[in-house]
Amino acid sequence: MTAEACAFSILSNAGITDVSIQRIEGELTDHYSPSEKVLRLSDSVYGSTSVAAIGVAARECGHAIQDEEGYVPLKLRTVFAPIANIVSTLSGILITAGLAFDFLGLARVGVLLFTFVVIFRLITLPVEIDASRRALIAIEENDLLRGSELEGAGKVLKAATLTYAVALFSSPL
Repeated sequence: MTAEACAFSILSNAGITDVSIQRIEGELTDHYSPSEKVLRLSDSVYGSTSVAAIGVAARECGHAIQDEEGYVPLKLRTVFAPIANIVSTLSGILITAGLAFDFLGLARVGVLLFTFVVIFRLITLPVEIDASRRALIAIEENDLLRGSELEGAGKVLKAATLTYAVALFSSPL
């Protein structure tokens, strides 16, 4: 099965019928948009039958399942994501400008704003851990992969989750 077909199977078996699956350009652009009810799979994932692609698609389905169940950390992340994107950029500018112009008050404001970004990443981590957990369960329940392929998907999902852990713990540095 392709990753797209696997995603459709997982969503159908979870009783989720209001989420569309779309192809999106680029690499590592896979995501689920709760506000649009759209699961987007990148060019390299969408039509692929690789274990990694199936793991990625299942992980995005994990987010759709979280949304369907009203998973509170996902709701928080959805609300704060646009703010975190703006604050991340703004804090960097303020810190840099404050240090460049020897105006430490401005740099301190930038650091305080960046604290919000760290908190956002702290909220994101359990969302991603849970999505990977749900993905592995869905792969098993839908009998999409077995044996060493299932182990491989588990490794892909663990690696994906670790990227969020690294982002969180490296932020303060």
